[in-house]
Amino acid sequence: MGKQLFTSIMLICLAIGICQAQTDKRKAFIRKYRNIAIEEMDRTGIPASITLAQGILESGCGTSELALNANNFFGIKCHDWVGPTYKMDDDKRNECFRKYRHAEESWVDHSEFLTSRPRYASLFKLSKTDYKGWAKGLKKAGYATDPNYAQRLISIIEDEQLYIYDKPGKRYNRFIGEISFSSMEYGDNAYTSRIIYVNNIPCIKTRSGDSFEAIAKACGISLRKLLRYNDKNETSIQSGMHVFLGVKKNKAARGYTFHKVKAGETMYDIAQLYGIKFYKLLQYNYMEAKDIPQPGELISLRRATKLF
Repeated sequence: MGKQLFTSIMLICLAIGICQAQTDKRKAFIRKYRNIAIEEMDRTGIPASITLAQGILESGCGTSELALNANNFFGIKCHDWVGPTYKMDDDKRNECFRKYRHAEESWVDHSEFLTSRPRYASLFKLSKTDYKGWAKGLKKAGYATDPNYAQRLISIIEDEQLYIYDKPGKRYNRFIGEISFSSMEYGDNAYTSRIIYVNNIPCIKTRSGDSFEAIAKACGISLRKLLRYNDKNETSIQSGMHVFLGVKKNKAARGYTFHKVKAGETMYDIAQLYGIKFYKLLQYNYMEAKDIPQPGELISLRRATKLF
């Protein structure tokens, strides 16, 4: 009896240890990749909670063969891929998977994969906070063959409270206090709750009715300085643009190398989209401020090279 009790206790302790190790791996993975997940959400609309949960599930918290050898965290196969590849057995023997130079490229390509395929289009009609709808929609669209795929994603999100990263007012509290918000005049935190980070710079994505003057006043930044941060010498503003609350970077965040121009986009639009200094973006592409990029053109975001 004593031996059986000892064995049972040992098995329970072992199970607890395994669960704790798995929890620790998840939390380390989340800390490492939450910023890129949030940036991709702000750029494309894919909930950060969904991307993080998929990364945890698909890559075993970054420990899978594919993640370790190909920086592929989402199990995306070659399909129409023209970059480096990695071969391994999966549903079939010796299948072809996409290989990336660094982990961040995998996260960016995951977003491009979902946004560029019509079968996932209905997901982008859902709210960014509807993680259950996204999880079920991914399964319905055929992202994975596992019949329990949606519920597994939902369980990870709820166990790790990943849904908090889908809500700007909660995930960006670290920025509150770094600048002197006029809470007396903006008691409902109309602007502070909308702060997002692009290229690791705090910014606000504008809505109808916003103005540089109102944002400057709410954030305790002089109008002159706010305009300088955003490469502006006048106060015209567009709905949907990023207004940066700090100095923009010389190049895009890691993982972003080129931008494919959409109809109607200007070089200034692209600079604001990625948080790059306008003059630097022009330098990288041997362009002048008056030049207009053409739809389909590839614009370099990180270095002074140009594809022709």
